[in-house]
Amino acid sequence: MSHSNMKTAMKKIKYYIYCLLLGLMAASCQKTLDLTPEDYFGDGNFWQNDAQVSNFMVGLHKQFRDNQFQFVRLGEMRSGIYSNVDRQATSLNELPVIEQRLEETSSGVNSWAGFYGPILQINLFIQKVEAIGFLAETKKNYLLGQAYAMRAYYYFHLLRTYGGVPLVLQADVLNGTTDAVLLRKERATEEAVLAAIKADVNKSISLFGSQAGAADKSQWSPKAAYMLKGEVFLWSAKVYNQTADLAEAKTALTSAAGNTLLPNFANVFAYTQKNNSEIIFTIRYRVGEAEMGSVAAYTYSTFNFNGLHYKDSTASAGVGNFLVDPLLLAATNSQQVIQRYAYTFELFQSFDITDTRRNATFYDYYKVNTAVSPYVATIKNTVLVKFLGTIDANKRYFSDDWPVYREADRLLMLAEIVNAEGNDPTAYIQPVRDRAFGPGKDPKPFVNGTKDANELAIFTERTKEFVHEGKRWYDLRRMKYATTPLVFKSTNHPYGVLDKASQGYRILWPIETGIWTNDPLVKQTPGYSTAKPN
Repeated sequence: MSHSNMKTAMKKIKYYIYCLLLGLMAASCQKTLDLTPEDYFGDGNFWQNDAQVSNFMVGLHKQFRDNQFQFVRLGEMRSGIYSNVDRQATSLNELPVIEQRLEETSSGVNSWAGFYGPILQINLFIQKVEAIGFLAETKKNYLLGQAYAMRAYYYFHLLRTYGGVPLVLQADVLNGTTDAVLLRKERATEEAVLAAIKADVNKSISLFGSQAGAADKSQWSPKAAYMLKGEVFLWSAKVYNQTADLAEAKTALTSAAGNTLLPNFANVFAYTQKNNSEIIFTIRYRVGEAEMGSVAAYTYSTFNFNGLHYKDSTASAGVGNFLVDPLLLAATNSQQVIQRYAYTFELFQSFDITDTRRNATFYDYYKVNTAVSPYVATIKNTVLVKFLGTIDANKRYFSDDWPVYREADRLLMLAEIVNAEGNDPTAYIQPVRDRAFGPGKDPKPFVNGTKDANELAIFTERTKEFVHEGKRWYDLRRMKYATTPLVFKSTNHPYGVLDKASQGYRILWPIETGIWTNDPLVKQTPGYSTAKPN
């Protein structure tokens, strides 16, 4: 079923009433769990035909889309490219996360990032679909392949965020197990969680078999599963030193081949270019269906263009030609636009001026003091334009798709693997740069160097390529200079955001008080100062 019919499909789906325990169990939740479904779409009537099963999978993808900003928050917000300085008379959000001030009372993310609700639904789907016999085997396997890949993706985020987490691989609550004690689960080890992720993604690939993916790239597909496997096994090889997994990652990413880079970087994300040749798997948004709700918070407030803001830092256009609404947001927006999140101006400045990704990602503007000559820029600001959406019926909708995986990611992960093998990654990194600058126009073509120099070059390329795609924090943790992850401060590179000696434990997030106080089996993330009751 296409995502354009998602709203209709969702009306037909009765989600089971659930409260996932794992740290938050209250009497009201227990009471809810005792309720029996009352309408037609109760458990005894739901899993009866192809349409019901297919619609449930559409619902799982809708939940997946609902978590898009959480993927950005976990994968990017701590990575040193977010500003903690307000530049437009607005208050910035989530400063404890941006400034690495994570504590159990101010982590910015609660309830295990909210991922256990979708995981529970996936568990139910797997259990029910594996037991039914009315689906054609190829259809059944494809749907189960999607489910196993999606569950692996959620757990991969949980592993990279918290380390060890409770492993919930059955739909216990929805199967009638409501006893609070029986539902408790301690945190599994990181090794056990990683093993479960590997098992799920391998199971997904096995179930997909030789089937081709659908033309619509907004649902999990065989290529998407191979991309996930490549990323998981690359993480395993470099973070957990399972060096044999490097070859597995390379094989998986090679199996995901077949897509091509678009000649124009901006077109990769353009509303009119959905399902383009570069996209492997994407989260779908459409006018009238859904918007990427967070993007409006990366733009400007038109109320604060006060006659002192110019596109040019020297105000060369002349006094009076100040900015009013350069991106046509205020008069046409379908939701409030205001800058609650800001990337550092240094990130914008790190792009070469001829790099087409620069202006396809950011719009820069300046608050200028016109009382002096020459004019002086007192504030330098950027807003995100990478996912600016489209105008429809005189309203702007932030309905560009959000790529989960695309060809540039595949190439740069392969560059990282080839470099780790001690070989020349030029064949994988240079095509990305050629697209950014235009063939033959790269002012500083990549030159193979030492393993460390190459690693930094690949990381720099990934930073510029994947702004707001939720990858840089994970890149910092995975990629290394010598044997030290880039996430740690070093005189050898400028990227580190944590001091290894005093803040090393902060690579993982804490859990909030409500979890460990309600479930005695769940221990706080090591390093945080929880004082558990006797």
